[in-house]
Amino acid sequence: MSNSAYVLAYEPRSGKSLVVLGMMEILSRRVERLAYFRPLVSGDPADNAHIQLVRDRYRIKATPEQMVGMRLDRAQQLIADGQKDILFGELLNRYHALARDAEFILCEGTDYSGLGASFEFEFNAGLAIHLRCPIVLVGSAAGRSVAETMRTLRTARASLEQLGDTVAATFVNRASAAQAEEIRAELDLHPETDGPSWVLPETPALARPTVAQVAAAVGAEWLHDPGDAAQRDIATYRVAAMQLPNALSRTAEGSLIITPGDRADILVGAIASVISEGFATPAAVLLTGGLEPPPAVMRLLDGMRRWLPPILLVEGDTFTAAMGVEGTQAVLTADNTPKIAAALGAFESSVDIEALLKRVAVARSERVTPLMFENDLIEKARRDRKTIVLPEGSDDRVLRAAAVLARREVASLVLLGKPEEIATRAATLGVDLLTTKIIDPVSSPDRQHYAEVFYEARKHKGVTLQDALDQVEDVNCFGTIMVHLGDADGMVSGAAHTTAQTIRPALQIIRTAKGVSVVSSVFLMCLPDRVLVYGDCAVNPDPTPAELADIAIGSAATAAQFGVPPRVAMLSYSTGDSGSGAAVEKVREATRIARERAPNLSIEGPMQYDAAIDPSVAASKLPGSSVAGKATVFIFPDLDSGNNTYKAVQRSASAVAIGPVLQGLRKPVNDLSRGCTVADIVNTVAITAIQAQAGAGAAE
Repeated sequence: MSNSAYVLAYEPRSGKSLVVLGMMEILSRRVERLAYFRPLVSGDPADNAHIQLVRDRYRIKATPEQMVGMRLDRAQQLIADGQKDILFGELLNRYHALARDAEFILCEGTDYSGLGASFEFEFNAGLAIHLRCPIVLVGSAAGRSVAETMRTLRTARASLEQLGDTVAATFVNRASAAQAEEIRAELDLHPETDGPSWVLPETPALARPTVAQVAAAVGAEWLHDPGDAAQRDIATYRVAAMQLPNALSRTAEGSLIITPGDRADILVGAIASVISEGFATPAAVLLTGGLEPPPAVMRLLDGMRRWLPPILLVEGDTFTAAMGVEGTQAVLTADNTPKIAAALGAFESSVDIEALLKRVAVARSERVTPLMFENDLIEKARRDRKTIVLPEGSDDRVLRAAAVLARREVASLVLLGKPEEIATRAATLGVDLLTTKIIDPVSSPDRQHYAEVFYEARKHKGVTLQDALDQVEDVNCFGTIMVHLGDADGMVSGAAHTTAQTIRPALQIIRTAKGVSVVSSVFLMCLPDRVLVYGDCAVNPDPTPAELADIAIGSAATAAQFGVPPRVAMLSYSTGDSGSGAAVEKVREATRIARERAPNLSIEGPMQYDAAIDPSVAASKLPGSSVAGKATVFIFPDLDSGNNTYKAVQRSASAVAIGPVLQGLRKPVNDLSRGCTVADIVNTVAITAIQAQAGAGAAE
């Protein structure tokens, strides 16, 4: 039987989905076989956006149909026929079928949209008892005084206790900043009756529909491919019927501008306001009447594609379009990364995660899945926020990642580049950078001091002070000096720069840690049931035995830093004493040096890959070894074998490869691939922050 919890709202529009998402996020860090169950849903489960979000984000194998007990219309019919026993019996059977392969099931109660409020409350409470689930109670403070909020909450708790339910935790959602402190104080006064409780702030972004949702609601078509901008939030809408000067003065930030399609002046003015300072930036433009702009205007728009907000066209009139926009409900979907980050940021910043997990009795799984590992990175980075500098501040992927990182409070960020350019691009993308700091290396008041630091570090190479002044205008050099001086704790670059451009300043200024002869790299290879460490797959083409020993020791330390117990296999085409040759002898000598330098390290070599990872092969090729068959850290003899192997495993085994993670520097600098995704940047920043927490290397 699996462990479980039942998220029960005691009223409509409580923000229950936010609590479910937050709980699934923290459970996914601990539980390998995590499941999700909805007793009742309206319509086809496959079309339910919330079910799809949970299934996609948390990589749940069950189908949407398997995650649902019954459709709402069938439940209504059973209740009308007086067959509640059959209703509960079928729901229990569906739940237990899901539970057979699960370690933990999170159940989400009904939405108060079809059975009647009082009946639904009792239905959810009764089902939770049948399923033996402790209840996570959710209510809302929206539209209520603090006294009304507390009275409603306590009435719901008392009712559940009378029915025989166990309330493990309570959430008061959608509280204003003023309400939140008062509610927390009131809850603290009566811990014996209110139990473990948390207050979640109202998050306006979660109530805002996206451009894509509005487009679907009003039946609009796109005049151009909006890309990720389709997921921008619409804060409000404005009907532009006035002349352009008056319309511009009434446009709000993040608004949808609704205007007849023959108003080219309004359309061009809306786009110009994105580029020009001092004007509110619209989220999108909706053209009505089925009137497409004339060819000359379309050519003009093509020339401004970088700044172009999404432009939609609808057949109906302006009034009908505005009513359709007004009635569009926000829905959290799996592809809206910024909105998910906002939701999780609100949850994680308000909740004592360990206390909540203890209340619902969640035990950590022994094995680590890729999802558990990736989510654990975020959790570790959040525990002690570090400052990470991102030199490529105007790159779209970096801006999107920065918004996610800021929302989740993973790190304090510094973007390098021209502030006005970054702000304009962020506004065009609909990215909220919150309090993210932006520095222009060219105009920075620290430029002179940084140049002097660079000059002192490189004057023995013939660098003059003027050379240094010019050099620190380079964003990677400026960012590296920030890390060197402690103005930032780490740096992540490479989305638009080569590995050499990223690493060279670090080697020149930060340099290697004490006792380390070479900077190297590892990939954290997240396989379906475990996480392995591969090194070096990105930096050193043909390391010497001493360098290979350094790579092995450094890779073991990196593995331990990220929760992987280090058992190091020194790879070769031969296992033990079975073969000979220069390549084998290099690995044998590297193993000897590593054992000498780190006598407590569990290390073995030379060893073939199959002997390192397969216990049955290890038993025949290297019996009695403490590493063979259960290695977690794989050290390749050269870049050729390492780079090819990690890519082969990544593609053929559907592994998630996180990295390269650089090691051996006194302070952390990490390199991105120029083909990196937003998720890659988020993961790499989290890794860099964790390295900074641990000191990254033994500073001199």
